[in-house]
Amino acid sequence: MSFPPINVHESENPPSFSNPDHPDGLVPPPPVPRRVPNFGHAALFVSFAGFLLLASEIILALAGKPPASLRAGAITVLHPILQIAMMAAIYLFTLGVAWLIFPYFWRRPFLDGLQWHWSAARSQANRLITLGFALGVMMSIVTAFVSSPKNLPIDDFFLTPVTAWLITLFGTFAAPVFEEICFRGFLLPAFAIAYDWIALPRTPEARSRWQTTTKLTPASLIFSAVLTSFLFAMLHAQQDAHIWAALVGLFCISLVLTFVRVKTQSVAASTLVHASYNGFIFLMTIIATGGYRHLDRMTH
Repeated sequence: MSFPPINVHESENPPSFSNPDHPDGLVPPPPVPRRVPNFGHAALFVSFAGFLLLASEIILALAGKPPASLRAGAITVLHPILQIAMMAAIYLFTLGVAWLIFPYFWRRPFLDGLQWHWSAARSQANRLITLGFALGVMMSIVTAFVSSPKNLPIDDFFLTPVTAWLITLFGTFAAPVFEEICFRGFLLPAFAIAYDWIALPRTPEARSRWQTTTKLTPASLIFSAVLTSFLFAMLHAQQDAHIWAALVGLFCISLVLTFVRVKTQSVAASTLVHASYNGFIFLMTIIATGGYRHLDRMTH
């Protein structure tokens, strides 16, 4: 949903300001700050990616290569290499289209609208990578004490060294970028903006604040952090066989990623933590299997 501009005085035209250098002595008032990405922008981004995913799965099914099957009550991923290539293509195409269309809506570059801010991530890279590794250690400790099924859907990507390395590269570099842009770049501000709009008192003072600032309230950020973290955990529920401990852990990790994004005002910063966390998980698997040469050593 998009938010219509609210004038401080609804029955009057916005005031102009004196400018002796202007031919008429007046200049238009400064434009109302744009709150982006709003809910409509996030819905468009997520819907487009979801449409591509659904369309690709239908095409694969019609071609006789369904993405997964249900065997003995467990979901088995079919054609892992094709699945990785398909997801990479969807991520790349979605981001490419978003890069082209959203600057027209936002009237600013795509990365500026998302608050990507790579410089903030680069300046704190050591701490962010360390945080990602620490999250990986904590998640490994938690899951070590939780019994899980012998075969998880994610295991189907580790049947051969080739697919294992492909999913490692995809999960360390491509997935964190797309997921952080989706959750911390689009959904986090979108839900927070919507919350603030709904909670906005219908008074001139509140409308004036809405017109002159884009600052989000703490309550809206807390609400959005919890909601987006729940959705983040649910996104990974299938690959973790809906193991409650893993989902709780992912929910908490998402809260940390949200804190990093808000604290640094940088989606690139939360992406670096996310990539480091994923990279640590894969690194432990690489060490345990001798560089994916002994995949039979993989245990839960």
